[in-house]
Amino acid sequence: MRVSIHTEDWAAARPFRITGHVWNSFESVVVELSHDGAVGRGEALGVFYANETADSMAAEIAAVEDRLIAGIDRAALQRLLPPGGARNAVDCALWDLESKQAGRPVFELAGLSRPTPLLTTYTLGADTPEAMAAGATGKHRDAKAIKMKLLGDGHDAARVAAVRAARDDVWIGVDANQGFTSESLAEAMPAFIENRVELIEQPFKIGQEALLDGFVSPIPLAADESVQSLKDVEGLVGRFQVMNIKLDKCGGLTEGLLMAKRAKELGLKVMVGNMAGTSLAMAPAMLVGQYCDVVDLDGPMPLKFDREPATVYKDGLVSIPDGVWGWAG
Repeated sequence: MRVSIHTEDWAAARPFRITGHVWNSFESVVVELSHDGAVGRGEALGVFYANETADSMAAEIAAVEDRLIAGIDRAALQRLLPPGGARNAVDCALWDLESKQAGRPVFELAGLSRPTPLLTTYTLGADTPEAMAAGATGKHRDAKAIKMKLLGDGHDAARVAAVRAARDDVWIGVDANQGFTSESLAEAMPAFIENRVELIEQPFKIGQEALLDGFVSPIPLAADESVQSLKDVEGLVGRFQVMNIKLDKCGGLTEGLLMAKRAKELGLKVMVGNMAGTSLAMAPAMLVGQYCDVVDLDGPMPLKFDREPATVYKDGLVSIPDGVWGWAG
């Protein structure tokens, strides 16, 4: 096996803001695995709140490069690297390589049907109510579902009201990125109900999940930062109704598919999300999306440029051209 590891920096079209963070660009690590003329690729952005960076992921992969060169399968990779962006990049590269070697698309190897276009949320970065309303009618005018980043700063009710006034026709979910307290969530909840918010994602900080014990929310709650990998899924029951799978968190498509299956067994709804990224990162997540009740795969949208061929966003749907990743040809 030949191994190539490199980092890339993808400029944002404009600053992208969530609770506690602003991005002007998105750095990724890309892994290429080559064997007998076949090449598999995988991309990861990493988990920013776990302090993963493109350089740290590249170093983590380089530390096990000898094992990769010797040859490794996806099951062995699960034991070699922990959940996180480094394993995601390698896992997706292994799936892609296997597709090329077998002459079959990844969806067949995974026992899935050919992926179909999916309704996806379009994300509005946290901003003033006026700016977010303008985004909903401007760049995101063809969205059928919008996810709003909120800050828990006392102005979220106004943000939601402004976007709903601008777009009465769309599904709206909100994402606090751990930014709420019990008090700020209670303060904003009437506005969420009035403006038909249909999902509240990660209201509280990691480690504060007990705040949800006994709390009956009139709007479904989704766990994002509170669920990293398969071992965390069962602990969501009784606190959350929806689980957000991100391949960078769980360490790749292999574990993402296992998480989706286990969540369904436990009666949880399933969401697939992303840490931003190019079409190379979205393509494997699209396979998880085929299982999901909520899809949030707009990662390339904040970028100034994407790869070619690029993810297609049309009429609120997302689709991935065959040649991006995971195809035998």
